[in-house]
Amino acid sequence: MSTEHIILNQDARDLMDVPSKSIDLIVTSPPYPMIEMWDEMFFSQNSDIKGSFKKGDFELCFELMHKELDKVWLECSRVLKEGGFACINIGDATRTLSNNFRLFSNHSRIISGCLHIGFQNLPNIIWRKQTNAPNKFMGSGMLPAGAYVTLEHEFILIFRKGCKREFNNKNDKEKRHNSAYFWEERNSWFSDLWDLKGTNQLIRNDASRKRSAAFPYAIPHRLINMYSVEGDTVLDPFTGTGTTSMAAIGSKRNSIGVEIDTSLINVITTTLLNSETYVNNFNQRRIENHLEFVKRRIELKGEEGLKYTNEHYQFPVMTKQEKRLSIPFVREITSIDNKILVRYKENVDILNFERGSLFD
Repeated sequence: MSTEHIILNQDARDLMDVPSKSIDLIVTSPPYPMIEMWDEMFFSQNSDIKGSFKKGDFELCFELMHKELDKVWLECSRVLKEGGFACINIGDATRTLSNNFRLFSNHSRIISGCLHIGFQNLPNIIWRKQTNAPNKFMGSGMLPAGAYVTLEHEFILIFRKGCKREFNNKNDKEKRHNSAYFWEERNSWFSDLWDLKGTNQLIRNDASRKRSAAFPYAIPHRLINMYSVEGDTVLDPFTGTGTTSMAAIGSKRNSIGVEIDTSLINVITTTLLNSETYVNNFNQRRIENHLEFVKRRIELKGEEGLKYTNEHYQFPVMTKQEKRLSIPFVREITSIDNKILVRYKENVDILNFERGSLFD
């Protein structure tokens, strides 16, 4: 099996090259309204945004920024299939304006906008990005009452278009079973609190924007595996440096990445073409972690604590649903006709894996 990955250099407010009802899952992190690094981008999209900011009408400025994002969410609704999911990583903004420190609630405004469009909001995830820096606290230190709670989390908002997705035919059911995750992964992934470190990135040149604290690979990887099956198509309308597309490669999904910044297209393409080692090592760690879980489980419960055997790897698993679980490993990544084509290994020898030479 192979997957295709396309990068489109266009404005996500008009996904002209993405057909309606062609996308199974959306995973993205948009520019955050009222975060200073994104001001100029929003100003360029609507002159009224800059005007309201200069006048000091920050509530109107905040709302106008979100109205531009609303156009993207409307396009996302158009291209998403019935039963498909949209997962949006967003942080609230804290900022001092006119000598007044305050918070702008981006996550609640996006929920409101997406509900208005017709999305259904499901339980959301808090991504905790804690820091142990001694200077992380804001305000007057030990003296009341001018200190502020440190904002150490972002939100991953989960939306569904329409009713629950059905898997009726034999091929769909097979893909679903192949795409199963481990029991212990389920217990961690489907918690509403994720403790994952952010990924610091800083890309500088005359044409590109700064990007900092981009979400780590584990976030889109989890979401893609939670809300889609192998062979599905994942869209990221704010591709940035390509993390979602890279996670789609590592999950045997197709992807479409949309990025308005022309200077980032080569960065994304290069990242994806050179992602084989990273995604394979990440998936290798999934198996290593599972084998460690198996070892602990047997020590605690004995062999009867693991009743089932995975058909592909012949190692123990907790549930019947994990019997056909298959972890994808990339064999080759090439660029053909402006598309990135990924081919996968058909067989992975678990004995070679246990000897630490899976990719020899």
